[in-house]
Amino acid sequence: MSQTDAIVTAALLIIGNEVLSGRTRDANLPYIAETLNAIGVRLREARIVPDIEAEIIEAVNALRHRYDYVFTTGGIGPTHDDITAESIAKALNRPLVNNPEALRRLQQHYGMAGLELTPARLRMVRIPEGATLIDNPVSAAPGFQMDNVLVMAGVPRIMQAMLDGVKGRLRGGQPVLSRSISCNLGEGVIAAGLTAIQHRYPDVDIGSYPRFTSSSDGFRVTVVLRHTDAARLDQVWVEAVQLIESLDGTVLPIDTTD
Repeated sequence: MSQTDAIVTAALLIIGNEVLSGRTRDANLPYIAETLNAIGVRLREARIVPDIEAEIIEAVNALRHRYDYVFTTGGIGPTHDDITAESIAKALNRPLVNNPEALRRLQQHYGMAGLELTPARLRMVRIPEGATLIDNPVSAAPGFQMDNVLVMAGVPRIMQAMLDGVKGRLRGGQPVLSRSISCNLGEGVIAAGLTAIQHRYPDVDIGSYPRFTSSSDGFRVTVVLRHTDAARLDQVWVEAVQLIESLDGTVLPIDTTD
């Protein structure tokens, strides 16, 4: 794995033809990134793959050896193209079995709803042997964790409930903090000075993000600083503000509505 001192890393594998086709917009990545960051797990990579077994297996095997955790979303429902469970089982060389606890949960859920537990719905109890279930308080069909791979639903409401339930079992490092500075200067104006600051503080993640706005000047640049130490961030923030002011720029309020 990639773990070094107090740094815990993760990747997200988004599975689904509907995402690649543009029919469905992925809404899970921001929630996963923010939730993991809060517990000190850094999301370092995200991939999207289609509902093709070979591609899922290839991606899972590439990511699970590179990062401390791999989270997958999508492909664990009742339809023919929900092939994530069997693909994960093959990637980890584990048999896919009917999980008794998963079956019990679905029997209870559908029984209380007065619905039939059809063969299609029974597909959702197939879990790699030896996996730990991830609770699904929304619709009962569980996700699962096998080694460092955590398999969750693609439906945002269900995925969020699964992740909220499982985050307590994750080992995190130091949460990454951030500070932002918005100004009315273009990236080309601040680029040289910002590069010099980055060279002085190579351990701080410094990014600049331009955007057009509804204000009269029509644009602004937001500089985002990220580090685990608040004092270090404050130090870099001061130097970034001094840079902007030395170039006759104005530090503007952070406005996410533009």
